Amino acid sequence: MANVEQLQPRKGPSLVVQGAMLVVVTVAAIGMGWLSGGYLKGVGGPESVPVAPENEGKTAQPAVEHQPGTGPTLVALAPITTNIASPADTWIRMEVSVVYDAPQPPAMAEDIHQDLLAYVRTVKMHQIEGASGYQHLKADLEERASIRSQGHAKQVLIRTLLLE
Repeated sequence: MANVEQLQPRKGPSLVVQGAMLVVVTVAAIGMGWLSGGYLKGVGGPESVPVAPENEGKTAQPAVEHQPGTGPTLVALAPITTNIASPADTWIRMEVSVVYDAPQPPAMAEDIHQDLLAYVRTVKMHQIEGASGYQHLKADLEERASIRSQGHAKQVLIRTLLLE
């Protein structure tokens, strides 16, 4: 006959060891979350997103959302409303903001606005359909803004994009 101890399956770690390991892993996860949160909070970026202008009919100056000085600056451009190249009866309305590496004169925002307006008028519907079309549109807008601002425009944020 076999021993009784040989027939019973081998036991795993005790509940005390399992509880201790759970506490260690939990503390490690909290610590990593705290460290990564502190790192991400310290990275500079725009502080707020501007609210859409209430008086759309008037020619509004770009709204600057950062105090003068150094650091990234978020500027809301006037809404772009125009028809696209094809089909010609399709209209587009875009509200965009530009993130500069440092504060820039308001004339630069107006130049970027006019350049983006001219570009949007050449876009065809099949170019901006789907997620990849949106990504290509955003990349083209960012490239044009960067060229127009001589590299000061770091990002173009599309706040609203409507096609009718």
